[in-house]
Amino acid sequence: MSLSKRATAEFFGTFWLVFGGCGSAVLAAAFPGLGIGFAGVALAFGLTVLTMAFAIGHISGCHLNPAVSVGLWAGNRFPASELLPYIAAQVAGAIAASGVLFVIASGKAGFSLSGGFASNGYGAHSPGEYSLIACLAAEVVLTFIFLFVIMGSTDKRAPAGFAPIAIGLCLTLIHLISIPVTNTSVNPARSTGPALFVGGWALEQLWLFWVAPIVGGVLGGIVYKWLAEE
Repeated sequence: MSLSKRATAEFFGTFWLVFGGCGSAVLAAAFPGLGIGFAGVALAFGLTVLTMAFAIGHISGCHLNPAVSVGLWAGNRFPASELLPYIAAQVAGAIAASGVLFVIASGKAGFSLSGGFASNGYGAHSPGEYSLIACLAAEVVLTFIFLFVIMGSTDKRAPAGFAPIAIGLCLTLIHLISIPVTNTSVNPARSTGPALFVGGWALEQLWLFWVAPIVGGVLGGIVYKWLAEE
C-alpha cells in the first residue's frame, strides 16, 4: 500500500476520532435531560478507535495519533521515514473534524467557544482544576499504558483479531479516568484541532498535550519492546 494512501487513511481515521469523540463532548454530553455525560464521551472515543481499527487497520495500522506513531517507532514497529507524513495527516484530519464540528455547534443559538469546545487544559482550564504537574503525570502515564496495550495486543503472539477491541476499551478507560483531569488528550492531534478554534489559553497550554503524550508513547514503546524480547 502506498504511503499516500496510508496517510489518507490516517486523515479519515483521525477525522472520525475527533469528530466522534469531541463531537459527543460538545453536542451531547450536557444536552438537557438526555446528556451522555463523562461516561458517554469516554465510550464515544473508544468506539471511534474500535470502528476505525477494523476499517483501516489493515491499510495504515490505524494510529490516529502522533504519540502512537512515535511510540511505535520507539518500539521498532514503525519506520522513522514515515513519521512526518503520518503526523501531518493526523493533525490535518483533527483540524478538519474540528472545523465541521464548529459549523454544526455554532448552528445553535447561544453557542460560544468560551465553553472550551472540548479543548484540553490544566490549572484553571482543567475540568477539575488539576495542577500542571497532575495533568502532566496523568497524560504521560495514560499514554504509556495506551502504547503498552497497543504494542501487546498487536504482537504477533497475541490472539489474532482482538486488538481493536482491546485498544478501543483501553481508550474508553483512559477517558473515564482523566476527563476530569485534562479533558483527556493522550493524542496531540486531537488536542490541536479544537485548540486552533478556541485560541488564547487553549493554544498557550497546547504544548503540554504534545510533550506529555509523546513522552508517554515513547516510554510505552520502549518498555514493551524490552519486556517482549525473548
